[in-house]
Amino acid sequence: MTAATAFPFDNSYARLPETFFSRVEPTHVAEPGLIRMNHELAEYLNIDPQWLCSEEGITTVAGNAIPSGAEPIATVYAGHQFGNYNPQLGDGRAILLGEVTARDGRRYDIQLKGSGPTPYSRGGDGRAPLGPVLREYVVSEAMHALGVPTTRALGAVTTGEQVIRQQFEPGGVLARVASSHIRIGTFQFFAARRDTEALTLLTEHVLGRHYPDQLDAENRPLALLQSVIAVQAKLIAQWQLLGFIHGVMNTDNMLLCGETVDYGPCAFMDEFHPDTVFSSIDQGGRYAYKNQPGIGHWNLTCLAQCLLPLLDPDSDKAVELAQNAINSYPQQFMDAHTQGLARKLGVDEIREEDTALIEELFDLMAQAKADFTLTFRYLAENTNPGEESSPIGEFYNLPESIENWLERWQTRLASDPMEPSARKTMMLAANPVYIPRNHLVEAAIRAAVDQGDFTPFHRLVERAATPFAAGPVDPFFSLPPKDEERVLATFCGT
Repeated sequence: MTAATAFPFDNSYARLPETFFSRVEPTHVAEPGLIRMNHELAEYLNIDPQWLCSEEGITTVAGNAIPSGAEPIATVYAGHQFGNYNPQLGDGRAILLGEVTARDGRRYDIQLKGSGPTPYSRGGDGRAPLGPVLREYVVSEAMHALGVPTTRALGAVTTGEQVIRQQFEPGGVLARVASSHIRIGTFQFFAARRDTEALTLLTEHVLGRHYPDQLDAENRPLALLQSVIAVQAKLIAQWQLLGFIHGVMNTDNMLLCGETVDYGPCAFMDEFHPDTVFSSIDQGGRYAYKNQPGIGHWNLTCLAQCLLPLLDPDSDKAVELAQNAINSYPQQFMDAHTQGLARKLGVDEIREEDTALIEELFDLMAQAKADFTLTFRYLAENTNPGEESSPIGEFYNLPESIENWLERWQTRLASDPMEPSARKTMMLAANPVYIPRNHLVEAAIRAAVDQGDFTPFHRLVERAATPFAAGPVDPFFSLPPKDEERVLATFCGT
């Protein structure tokens, strides 16, 4: 296979008017070097994994070669960043090569992140330090394995060059895959300019690409808004159920396809506390764990405001339609979260009388500084008293206060109609034993950046691919950090 046939491109976004993007080619790097290619994802996208790992494939991922059929563009968008509106952002260090059709007929973007400056770089170099490239590869692939809608990593390469942030750091390029990179901020860019023609085109494009079953809707803009509300409510519920903190829930980081994007200052909680923040720049805790559902609501309100001119010629009617749609978000989030919590706690459904007991569990976890992931895994492995000891129990025990709570929860389980074996299977499938813990991600980054050793990175990627693995537990990858290993802040890398 040659670069001419490497990617089965069909680039629908590049066929939109050029007000939606700028045509720009990646900037060559000095010496591309292979870090890792995602064979499973490549095969799904009809890309030959052997070619991808070849010198030609590495050169293409680095941005030094443009495959036939690619139409490199940087897309423009606006966005609220930490609540402050910026009228023009855009892909400042990412270039969309084009779109491919996967084996199941779904369409995906192939984007190079860290591929050099674009018209939207705002004075930046358009490059990515190696650390953020590795972090995004690890965490995005882990999220996929956990069943969370997410962008994915097709491959990562080194550049043979240094980038300057707080200090000189080696550079990297990530080949990122998404159902699309169209954001709430994309709509905000055109809404701020009162460009209803562009908003209409964008609405039709997103519906056709992501929600084709809504193309026959009587009010297509309303159908789009309702569809995005539904997928975002489910997505953020999944984050909460896994203790995942995104860190930068700006409107330009919320995709209309409902996938998690931009793994900068993100992390999974170790000790549970609702106020947990990891982002080094989130000084006020705007994007703390407990605030994520509300921020999702706020962001969707921004999308609704953009769509007002399209919802109805009567402005009062348009506001009413938008408000009714937005008002449905809290219940949709709660429904998704409650259903997920039922699976995590092993019941057929959450009853009204369960609420106090569940709230008590979270209060006890916060007071005891209990590990979020392992507490729920322990519950999953100890639902049936008298069974054989659990694998995680060899390394992790509940704080005493939660052990007392567990007895009362097991009494509740005894009244549930679910068969014990089915309950345990369900809980084990909902409560991972392995997540990409922040201290392990940081250790993998430090080994690669400081010593050129990618072995910890590869081991972490491979272990995170099986988050619900049963049987013997590897304590190195499952246990929370020791005091000296804690990583309390993460950085976006821009």
